[in-house]
Amino acid sequence: MATSELIEALQALAHERKIDEFYLIERLELSLAKSYERILDLEWDARVTIDRQTGHIYVYELVPVGEPDEETGEYSEFEERDVTPADVSRIAAQNAKGVIASIVREAGRQSIYEEFSGRVGDLVTGTVLQGTPDFTIIKIREGVEAELPHYDQKRNPGERNERPSNEHYRHNQRLKVLIIDVRDPNSDAPKMRGEQARPAIVVSRTHPDLIRRLFEIEVPEIYDGMVEIKSIAREPGARSKIAVASREANLDPVGACVGPKGSRVRMVVEELRNERVDVIQWHEDPASYVANALSPAKVTNVIIGEDNHYATVVVPDDQLSLAIGKEGQNARLAARLTGWHIDIKSASFAGEPLAAGDNMLIDEDVEADDEAGLCAYVSEDGARCRNHARPGSRYCGVHADLDGE
Repeated sequence: MATSELIEALQALAHERKIDEFYLIERLELSLAKSYERILDLEWDARVTIDRQTGHIYVYELVPVGEPDEETGEYSEFEERDVTPADVSRIAAQNAKGVIASIVREAGRQSIYEEFSGRVGDLVTGTVLQGTPDFTIIKIREGVEAELPHYDQKRNPGERNERPSNEHYRHNQRLKVLIIDVRDPNSDAPKMRGEQARPAIVVSRTHPDLIRRLFEIEVPEIYDGMVEIKSIAREPGARSKIAVASREANLDPVGACVGPKGSRVRMVVEELRNERVDVIQWHEDPASYVANALSPAKVTNVIIGEDNHYATVVVPDDQLSLAIGKEGQNARLAARLTGWHIDIKSASFAGEPLAAGDNMLIDEDVEADDEAGLCAYVSEDGARCRNHARPGSRYCGVHADLDGE
């Protein structure tokens, strides 16, 4: 390749890829300098310059002049000795291909980072390009791809798993995904395995905010700010709970999210591949909030322990399994949603009738060695609480507030 042809090719590539022409030439000069140091077996460092007009290439050996610095041992002045070989253009052409490919790749990642780094948390729609056992590549738009990782975290503990267990994707399938990370190509942080060959954008289908963005699309009241999503608890692919509150006195937030005949929440459920979504009303009173969070179970009473952030819930006997849920799922999600530790008791096990305040009676004649280890609470109809007392107390968690009386 003639020198003039080289500079023309660099200019055309820089224009096509929207890369600064002078930056491209500077990177090629640095790469050539390292190559010529090895090829010419130079004793000292090399410097390469490419004439921006003609494309002529010049190679200089930087020969130190004077004495080195006493502290660092480095030279501060150099004399440039021309060592340009006769076949300089051929060697430059060989290096140019690899350098250009590397620069284009890095420039592309930098461009994507600058465009998408401020969009973390945004919902985007993409098309599935290909899948591997560890991740799925999703095309966001022409020239921009994202990675949806689903690594086996036992084999790859440092990697992510952002795919619900019930989801599998096919080629050309359209997906709504949440941007959760954009890799910075200039970051000094340790690189993940194969990161340079992987897309810069990381997306998720398991993040709780995916539900938030989907509701913003389907519910105009949320998008406009009249209804606020206060909290989200999610077990991806299985079930989720969201707590909503209204900023308008006459607006029902739950009804707004569910929509006419459930149309709005149904669209979210379909996008989540039939993941169950419970919409409950947020309440500033912790007892009411906890009771709502255990929906669809009906709650008889909630006793709040402010000191230990503990909520003891009493439900009718026939609601106990519904309140706890399959494998404890309903209670677990309610606890995450509200931020309270929740202990659920059936009415009969808690010694019903149970209510706060005046109708809580205590049998003072019960001795500590009578029914040893059981709660000392006795209701007004004579029913003895069947719970075990807490260590160091005569009462269980439900009736712990009576311990000081």
